[in-house]
Amino acid sequence: MKVYFKDGNVATKNLTPGISVYGEELIQEDVEYRIWNPRRSKLAAALLNGLENLDLQETSKVLYLGASTGTTVSHISDIVIDGRVYAVEFSPTTAKKLVQLSRQRPNIAPILGDATKPKGYLNITEKTDLVYCDVAQPTQTELFMRNMNLFSTDDGVGLLMIKARSIDVVQKPKKIFKEQEKKLKEKGFKIIEKVKLEPYEKDHIALLVEKNF
Repeated sequence: MKVYFKDGNVATKNLTPGISVYGEELIQEDVEYRIWNPRRSKLAAALLNGLENLDLQETSKVLYLGASTGTTVSHISDIVIDGRVYAVEFSPTTAKKLVQLSRQRPNIAPILGDATKPKGYLNITEKTDLVYCDVAQPTQTELFMRNMNLFSTDDGVGLLMIKARSIDVVQKPKKIFKEQEKKLKEKGFKIIEKVKLEPYEKDHIALLVEKNF
């Protein structure tokens, strides 16, 4: 996966030189790089905290659930330059910003949809190498598994960003994480790697999984 570590930061090679997506710093060297802000992107936080088994290629296809305005989507777009990012967002207002981003970056396909109802975008999305889920709601693990079962290739992986406080504000995050891991294993998923996201995100963990059935 083509990411770059520079002076304690993680960066991607800018697919659209000269254009900043969310005010991030641009660095000019032999090519232009975009500094990837770990406080605005959980994937950047996971990479800085040691995530090492995610292998995105230039031709990879990605289903991104909870795309928001496209901060992380844009950096994935830098990596999968000849692939595609299917960016699912529930909010019509936010999705408009994704549409604008896709005009600059043709490998982004914005989808106005509900990640809890994946059949709604089944006909406009292909099988993907990565299902990435950053949806802060109590059923985040269940909807992630549903999308994995529908869209993941046989050797594809999933990356689930679990926000403990969105599942239960009372239980300790450590217990919540273990419960979500158990749900995944019971449904036939194998956890490849797990990375906590502190100090960038409180009470979050990233789980990299594959289908084991």
